[in-house]
Amino acid sequence: MQARTMHPGSQPTTPFGRRPLSLAMMAAQAAAKACPEEAVGHKWRIFRDVTEAKDRLGVSDRALAVLSALLTFHPETALTPGTETVVFPSNRELSLRAHGPSPATLRRALAQLVEVGLVIRRDSPNGKRYARRDTDGGISQAFGFDLTPLLVRATELAGLAQEVRAEARLRTLLREEIALLRRDIVKTLAAAVEADWPGPWPALADRFTELGGMPGRAASAAALQPAAEALRMLRVDVDKWLSEATDFTKTHTNESQNERHYQNSKPDPALESERCFRGSPAATERSDSDRVRADQRPLPLPMVLEACPDIVLYARDGIRSWADLATVAEIVRPSLGISSSAWEAAVAAMGRDPALVVLAAILQRAAMINAPGGYLRALTQKARSGGFSAWPMLLALWRLRHGAAGAERRQTG
Repeated sequence: MQARTMHPGSQPTTPFGRRPLSLAMMAAQAAAKACPEEAVGHKWRIFRDVTEAKDRLGVSDRALAVLSALLTFHPETALTPGTETVVFPSNRELSLRAHGPSPATLRRALAQLVEVGLVIRRDSPNGKRYARRDTDGGISQAFGFDLTPLLVRATELAGLAQEVRAEARLRTLLREEIALLRRDIVKTLAAAVEADWPGPWPALADRFTELGGMPGRAASAAALQPAAEALRMLRVDVDKWLSEATDFTKTHTNESQNERHYQNSKPDPALESERCFRGSPAATERSDSDRVRADQRPLPLPMVLEACPDIVLYARDGIRSWADLATVAEIVRPSLGISSSAWEAAVAAMGRDPALVVLAAILQRAAMINAPGGYLRALTQKARSGGFSAWPMLLALWRLRHGAAGAERRQTG
């Protein structure tokens, strides 16, 4: 058999016409020239690695489609050094196999593949793509696109793809951890505030609010790491105060039992009133103002959004702060038929944050409220006399939502 007259990587080549020459092209040609003769690679496995590492390589989806089309013109599954790695399709055939990009798009995709060093352009003297065959019918010289760089960089591309998969797995694990931490913290804070456990629960709720919402799905592992770490630290503090509250409750229960046995002659008035409130019919006679004073605690925004999720639908970029909620309120208020004067009166009587909670709650239960404006004015009048707090409304919706979610899980289970 006649020996090949020219190895595609035996000498450097320059682009045809006005296409410029770059150092990246020369580096790719030098690497192809140094490719061992015994090298072999599975072309579709290499292509999969390129696909997974496309962002790191700087390859667009369209360029990937063109690369896939180029590989289909290579007759064998295995890539080996030699003239066989040069494919020479016409633009028309290449465009058909690449799902029909426009000529300009095809040129940009090919230029990108050459620039990032995945293929080498081996142009003929007139810029046409063709192959010259020897007397035995074998290809002795070919002009087109050389796929040797894929073979040369197979190990590198596999490593990049593995790094991308590892980062994707890390992102998944971090997002799962963040979601679980947020859920556990929110539910613990809600229970602590509702039951008035001893501890700095409002301050912990503020810390949670300052951490913002759930990171976006496009967030990288580097961006998720600090969010997860901050939640881990908060969870440690929440668990510490939860443990102390549990110990306090056990001690308080034992002391209450001892008081019933020993008939302490000087009972603690606060404890006596608490027992009266919880266990006696006289509990219903506690004044509204006493209840409101007991409920003057900071309202945790995450709990509000969890109890009243409908208001989030009106936010273009989500709700991450009370200021965001106030902006959305200006959209929701007119849709509920609440006048600006009624809203201003509610904010003046209740405070901005409680008024926002009331508006979110009204929207959440809008189907059951005939006149949202009149309802808000009634609550405003009650707030002026010190007989209204947003907390019971928020807790009722929160319990209702979690009760419904629990019932749905039981049905699907």
